[in-house]
Amino acid sequence: VLKKKVTFLRGVSIIIGTIIGAGIFISPKGILKNTGSVGMSLILWTVCGILSLFGALCYAELGTCIKKSGGHYTYILEAFGPLPAFVRVWVELLIIRPAATAVISLAFGRYILEPFFIQCEIPDLAIKLITAVGITVVMVLNSMSVSWSARIQIFLTFCKLVAILIIIVPGVMQLIKGETQHFKDAFAGNDASVMGLPLAFYSGMYAYSGWFYLNFVTEEVENPEKNIPLAICVSMVIVTVGYVLTNVAYFTTISPEELLNSKAVAVTFAERLMGNFSLAVPIFVALSCFGSMNGGIFAVSRMFYVASREGHLPEILSMIHVRKHTPLPAVIVLHPLTMIMLFTGDLYSLLNFLSFARWLFIGLVVIGLIYLRYKRPDMPRPFKVPLFIPALFSFTCLFMVALSLYSDPVNTGIGFAITLTGVPAYYLFIIWDKKPRWFRRLLDRVTETLQIILEVVPTEDDLKS
Repeated sequence: VLKKKVTFLRGVSIIIGTIIGAGIFISPKGILKNTGSVGMSLILWTVCGILSLFGALCYAELGTCIKKSGGHYTYILEAFGPLPAFVRVWVELLIIRPAATAVISLAFGRYILEPFFIQCEIPDLAIKLITAVGITVVMVLNSMSVSWSARIQIFLTFCKLVAILIIIVPGVMQLIKGETQHFKDAFAGNDASVMGLPLAFYSGMYAYSGWFYLNFVTEEVENPEKNIPLAICVSMVIVTVGYVLTNVAYFTTISPEELLNSKAVAVTFAERLMGNFSLAVPIFVALSCFGSMNGGIFAVSRMFYVASREGHLPEILSMIHVRKHTPLPAVIVLHPLTMIMLFTGDLYSLLNFLSFARWLFIGLVVIGLIYLRYKRPDMPRPFKVPLFIPALFSFTCLFMVALSLYSDPVNTGIGFAITLTGVPAYYLFIIWDKKPRWFRRLLDRVTETLQIILEVVPTEDDLKS
């Protein structure tokens, strides 16, 4: 069986470690560009943090009353049944997770190489090769040991917080010195367009996304009734305060115009204030990206593990290593898909296609929470949020989905079409049970061969059922 090795501290490190990636160090300019002023951008960072906390609290309730791993997939399955749950995991496995992993890994590759290419551009092939090594290391680590991947996640989370403090502390010192010229008339500047504010909001919510990852590993959390809500609340407060103070620090040294022109805001900030020490910043950004890679793969592999256990993915993905007790097949299934996307795909287009799908399904999960309140009122709920919180958050998610349909109908339409391919796939692979005998024999032979090669076996739960 999978062991309960995720303590409160490890839970906090999973959430913080996957939320804080490269974005806060590289491009807060998207929010500034769409809000039009320093004051509005800081307000938006705060509002997005509070709304993300609301979403996280909804997931805390779901995680304490449905004690299964799998996150979005499990909650949609419980509330709305197998078809929408299958579509969710289908899109995650084929496109969302490989593309998201490749994108954050490319940021890791770029920043780990930056100190060695100070005077010139980094070759694209070098970035992709070091990125491929980074992805492989993360997958091997998650295949070998739950404890070690969790310990490294704690260390990397500490590195992220140190990186943020390296920016916040000099920023506070600048404020004490009276460097407040960029905060005077904070709401003056370009007027934000009607479309600009929602797009800024969309960017802000993306920067905070990751608060749901602890729910992917619920079955491995010690004392989930207590640790899931506590870890979520502590993590979201730390991240929100850190994000807002980091942006305040940037504006003590960099003007809004300079921030909009900067390719990597944290590096520009460090060069202004820290001299030679600024070379450390790309290393911290790289470690931050590595932490996001590690946390994301650790969590999402459990979604595939649970979906396989429910019969929605191949049986091999629900098996665990006989000695290491890790869901080895569910971890490594992402490796070939991620490598294909890294070297051949237009990653950013894929993410644009499917960014709407993330918020559609998260909104559906939170609507499911409201539905379960009425459908199953007697379900034990050790942690319960006021009803206005899921109502407000689900409305926000659906508003963002509607906005993406209006503002970018082509990419969103393509994403919607990719998502809908899950429907025929469900009937072909799951419902249709009269598959040819030769096909079933082939599947059994492939499963047995992979079991021998990977040294994996069904879990106790599978054997009982």
